[in-house]
Amino acid sequence: MKRILSVGLIGCCLVAGLFLMLGYGNAAGESPAVVTFNKDVAPIIQKNCMGCHRPGEVAPMSFTSYKEVRPWAKSIREKVVTREMPPWFADPRYSEFSNDCRMSQKEIDTIVAWVDGGAKEGDPENIPPNPVFTEGWQVGKPDVVFSMTEEYSVPAEGVIPYKYFAVPTNFTEDKYVQFAEIRQGNRKLVHHIIVDVRYPEHGNLPKPGEIKPEELAAARRRTSDGERPADSDGRVVGWAPGEAPLILRPGQAKLVKKGSVLIFQVHYTTNGEAGTDRSSVGLIFSRHPVEKRVITAGAVGRNLEIPPGDPNYEVTSSFTFKEDSHIDSLHPHMHMRGKDFLYRLVYPDGTSKILLSVPRWDFNWQLTYVFKEEVPAPKGSRLECVAHYDNSEKNKFNPDPTKLVKWGPQTWDEMMIGYLDYTIDKQDLRRERPQPVAGSLNSRKGGRP
Repeated sequence: MKRILSVGLIGCCLVAGLFLMLGYGNAAGESPAVVTFNKDVAPIIQKNCMGCHRPGEVAPMSFTSYKEVRPWAKSIREKVVTREMPPWFADPRYSEFSNDCRMSQKEIDTIVAWVDGGAKEGDPENIPPNPVFTEGWQVGKPDVVFSMTEEYSVPAEGVIPYKYFAVPTNFTEDKYVQFAEIRQGNRKLVHHIIVDVRYPEHGNLPKPGEIKPEELAAARRRTSDGERPADSDGRVVGWAPGEAPLILRPGQAKLVKKGSVLIFQVHYTTNGEAGTDRSSVGLIFSRHPVEKRVITAGAVGRNLEIPPGDPNYEVTSSFTFKEDSHIDSLHPHMHMRGKDFLYRLVYPDGTSKILLSVPRWDFNWQLTYVFKEEVPAPKGSRLECVAHYDNSEKNKFNPDPTKLVKWGPQTWDEMMIGYLDYTIDKQDLRRERPQPVAGSLNSRKGGRP
């Protein structure tokens, strides 16, 4: 009985403390402070939600005013308490990331207090002005926009294999890209897009327009371990739900050589209504002296065969650094049966550390994790990736738990790729090429927000 009373008293103290923190009351007996949308919640929505929850963006509902937010109040409470929103899946025990979008506990508590208190609007004079967004582009007005050369017609029903479209740049000189963003022509039909760059020296450059996968494979040169060619920076930018535009640090850029061709890989999903799509990518060139090219590579576990019903199938892969390097960001990729994903950096002396753990994989949110400080990877270091897959009937997203699953591009197939962006320490392009003159972008974008 004494133990029960003690636990009860402790619980009462904790609740009382929480109420005091949230302003519900105080020791002097003053009236509880009322949490309102205009004064307390609007700044949180503006900071954490409005980037996606506004007209023309990916979220299905807009949160730019009290009138728009109020019908969703209880749902917002549930999503932030469970930390489903904003979407972020990195285990906080490992590494710090500049694009960590998690709400603070104080922000979550404020939303809970607001909803539990009746979701009141408050004094209109207390609401701060909404952020000013560049219409159509999150990174600002692009220097150049490349669109698919023609519209693609998507049927109302059926399964569409990944489509590939070649878009010539017609650049007459090399360009260094610091910011890039994909805009979907038809968000109802586009699941994701990846834009790669193909250099002229790769040979067999595809002609403009839609190209077949086998034609693309014939034009692609890769080493046996899946690395990009040393003269290619690989992926320029990708888009999927939750994935941010490419925003590189000052002094870093992606190289798009003169005469290069951009390859759009587009995954369409049918929704019962036929439509067309013509997606685009916008590029902003570096206004800073460029020191490093950012290279995208992948630790690929291609030889996977997931048995029917297996709830915890393991796949491993690795990438070895051939020169002293620094890792800028990580981007795990799996499909519907993905369960968890881990990156571990193993140093030449055998010591190691975990860089990223995603204990709860969600195919619907393809996130890139950008380190606050780039991670040194000395020559000979090995980036090891470990992923697990749930091919059992307990996986509610599993297309078919009775199927032996192998590598493939469709969502009912599987992939295992540990993407990484990195730079090479010894490279200093300031000594090798003319540098751009600083311009207006310096005041607009200095690096990752």
